[in-house]
Formats: sequence, C-alpha cells, structure tokens
Amino acid sequence: MNVSVARYSRVLVALSLFALTCLTASSVSAELSVTLGSQGATAHSDSSPAPEWRYSLRSDENFEQAALELLESGKTALQLANYNRISDIRTVRAGDAIRIPLHWLKRQPEPATVMAVTGQGQVRVPSSGYRAPLQAQMLLRAGDEITTQSGSATIRLADGSLLRIEKNSQLIFNRLTQFGRTGMVDTRLRLERGEVSTEVEPLVEGGSRFEIETPSAVAAVRGTAFAIQSAPGITQLQVSEGMVMFGPKGKTRSVPAGYSATVNIMARSTVDIRRLPQVPETTRLPDSIRRLPIKLGWTPDGASRHQLDIFDAETGHRVTRTQTSEPDFTLDYLDNGRYDIQVSAITDRGVAGLPSHQTVDIELQALAANNLSPAPGAKVDDDMPEFTWTYRGENEVGRIEIAKTDAFSELVATSEWAPDESAVPSRPLSPGQYYWRVVTEAGGTSVATSNARTLIVNGTLPPVNIININYIDSQVRILWQQVDTASDYLLQLSEDPNFQRIVKEASVDDTTAALRLIPGRRYFVRVKAVSDGPLASRWGPGRELFIE
Repeated sequence: MNVSVARYSRVLVALSLFALTCLTASSVSAELSVTLGSQGATAHSDSSPAPEWRYSLRSDENFEQAALELLESGKTALQLANYNRISDIRTVRAGDAIRIPLHWLKRQPEPATVMAVTGQGQVRVPSSGYRAPLQAQMLLRAGDEITTQSGSATIRLADGSLLRIEKNSQLIFNRLTQFGRTGMVDTRLRLERGEVSTEVEPLVEGGSRFEIETPSAVAAVRGTAFAIQSAPGITQLQVSEGMVMFGPKGKTRSVPAGYSATVNIMARSTVDIRRLPQVPETTRLPDSIRRLPIKLGWTPDGASRHQLDIFDAETGHRVTRTQTSEPDFTLDYLDNGRYDIQVSAITDRGVAGLPSHQTVDIELQALAANNLSPAPGAKVDDDMPEFTWTYRGENEVGRIEIAKTDAFSELVATSEWAPDESAVPSRPLSPGQYYWRVVTEAGGTSVATSNARTLIVNGTLPPVNIININYIDSQVRILWQQVDTASDYLLQLSEDPNFQRIVKEASVDDTTAALRLIPGRRYFVRVKAVSDGPLASRWGPGRELFIE
C-alpha cells in the first residue's frame, strides 16, 4: 500500500463513521501497515512487506553504534546493512535514513507511574502474590494488578498517556513495552471490572499499540480520549476525542468521537453505537480566581442531570466528581493550583456526554484573622479554654497555636484545621502564662497569622516532697523534688510540727539546701514551690530533723 492509497482509505473510513455506517474492521494490525520514523513514513518493497521504522543517523554516532543501540539481541549491524543494501557501512553519514524492520527493534519493559491516589487501593504482583497499598510515585510493571475499593488512582504511562482508574475497579497491566528510543509503545491492559478513562498520546504508526480488553470486548486506539466500563456480560465505551476500534474480538467497529458503544453478550447487536449528548454551554470562569466560592452555571438543553469533573491539571488526577440536577455548581475549598473543569450532560441511561473544558488557576490569599476571646492578658480557670476569632478573607481555614513564648518556636498545643471560628486546645493547659494566636490558610499554600495575645491559666503548684535527708556532724542536707513550673522554692525550719515557731525561712533557687542545727533539739522542715506568675503554692509535708 502506498501513502496516497492509505490517505484515501482513511478519508473513506472517516466519511463512513460520520454517517454511522461503519463496517466491521478486519483487524487492528491491518491499519498499522505503514510506519513513521525520524524521517516520516515509508513502505517496504514487495519482497518484504513487514512494517519498518526509518531512523536518521545522528552526527555523534556511526552505523555500528546505531545498530548496537537499536537492534534486539541476535541482530547485527551486518544484517541491517544487507537489509538496506549497503555494501560499505563507512559510507553512511549523519542524516542518512536507515530502514529497520519493527520486529528487529530492541524492546524493553517500561514501568508506569502512579501519579496520585484518592481513597484505598491495592497493587498485586502475580509472580509473588505480594500485595501493597497503592501509593503515589509507585512504579507499576507488566503483570501487576490494581484493585480499587472506595478510591481512585491516576497512572501515567512511559509515553505520557494517562489512565484514571475509578472506584471498585480491577485492572491488569498485561504488557508495558517500549521500542527502544523510537517512541513506539505496546500497551495492553485488561479491565476485569469497573471503569477506566484514558488520555492516550498519539501513537507512532506501525509498531505502536494501545489496547484495553474486558471479558466481553476489546478497545484499541492510536491516540484518543475515552472511558470504558466493564460489568458482567457488558462493556460500555464513550469516546470524547479521536477514534476507537471497539467490539468483541474479531468483530470490532470504529467508534468516533461523540459516540458511545455497548457490547452486551445477551443482545442481538454486536456493537450498539449511539450519539453522546453534545458539549453543554457553560458560563466562562475567570482565568485566575482569587476568591472562592464562585458559581459555575450551564444551559441544561434538555438534560435533567449534569456531571462536574475537576482535574488537577499537573497530574491529571480527578479532584472531585459531582452529579446534580441543578443548572449550576458552587466551586469551594479548592487548593491553589491549575485545574481542568469539565461539565457533561448525563443521559437517561446514566452515560456522560461530551464534556466542556475550562482551565483555571486558583490563587487564593490568606488574611490575618481578628482575635476575639480570650481578651489580652485574660485569666481563666478552665484548662481547656475556648478561643474565638473572625476571618477577614473567604474560603479560609484556621487553627489556634499556643506557646510559652511570643516566638512560638515550640508549640504547647494547637487545634485542628477547620473553617470554624472557634476552637479548644488539643490538650489541657497546665497553670501558667501562655501566648496564643490564630493561623489562617487559604488555597493550601497561602498562610497568615494574627497578632499574639497573652493568657494566664490559673492553678496551684503541686506540693513539694522532701525525698532525701543526709546528716554530717551538726549539719543536715535536704533534697526535694523539682517542680517544672517553679521559679524558686521557699524553705521553712520550725521548732514545732505545726510550723508556729519558725526558726528560719529562706528562698532557694535549687532543689537542695544545707542547715546547721543545735544538737539535742528537734526541728521540722518543709518546702513549697514559688512561681513568677499568679499560681498559688502549697507547702509540702513537713519532715522531722534531729541531731544527737
């Protein structure tokens, strides 16, 4: 087949698709008989109809080096020279085109990468049976099996294609192969159940292949966007870009953009093709959104329900999906970033139509909150007091931060991030003086802090227990327990156990003191902690002292 004939055939196929009189395709490989390489398409001679790839020699390599890098094991530079009818490889210069049969090219497995995960999912390695939680940045290889429960995952393939695996799905990566540095890939997946939506990069013709198989159908594409759902006996497909060869094996039909298709093993029709609802007309959002919430509306145009999808533009991961019978939706509580927002009409059968597309940047700025209570320098008896404030911005969340110093270098307690305007500390506060403030956040990246206030929590310092007494001649050394909140200690020496006849009273900044006593007399000693703040102090139990 020459190039002009191939183009003429594609025009006929496109016209037949537009009229929905698609003929059954004989096979996917029949459509991939002409290849593209570094210098475009070429057809092999009649004596060797195998698909091939054309490669232009680089200035930093010779023929032998190119052959070593590109050819699979067992194929040599001499064989490649004979194939290209080159008698002397030294005559090949940079820029010269070399024809390489596709089945001669080196192939290597190329893992896929998990871009993002929401909710729960698992990956199973069949060779070992090992199961692990599905996590972002995890590498997936041929044979791996993903199962999602309540969550979803976004996967990026080696060629940049995206897969979105929805909840309650089971997907097996049967093949993940790349043909050296040709750009051609061979990707084959099996969707046992659930739903997968794709954005497949345009495939290099000839050797590239992207195929999703289900128990009842197969979908093969070159470069397109589509969603496919698999349930017992039924497979459904919706194509939003490009074209998909879809149907039972050996009986596939071309399904163009704007159409859905169903394979039901109980139905008479092999492939039931229907037109999807058209793109809804939506209100235009600002390119940059600095305040939320904001409302997005659309014209129902006969549809009773619509579906809103919001995707992270960087990773392709779906942030949220909502269906509503209202003609609008309020966007709220989105982190700062770039998003692709899509709205599609839902058919009576629950199938989503062609989506509208808008790309917006969320750029929210947090503002410092206004502190309300407690008032500056307030004294409270509650060890878990309530803090209140008001937000100055919109779409903000906040939390309190409590520290011993106004530098807030070490936090004593906080609260959970929440949109509320009141909170209590995460743990009880010991008696003493504290500093508190409110930290507000908008868009996940913008943060502001309020002015700091002081707070005094009333209470009583714990009584001090004397833990050791040592006698040395006429001296006695006393050791007592430390109180963390004490600034110093007060010691009393009395001649009676009721401490009515005080002999000595002294302030001590340590947890030990030495006393000189008169032999033959009985004394009594006690200690209490003292604080710089308003905390009340209690005497510890008295201890008797006696030197013979």
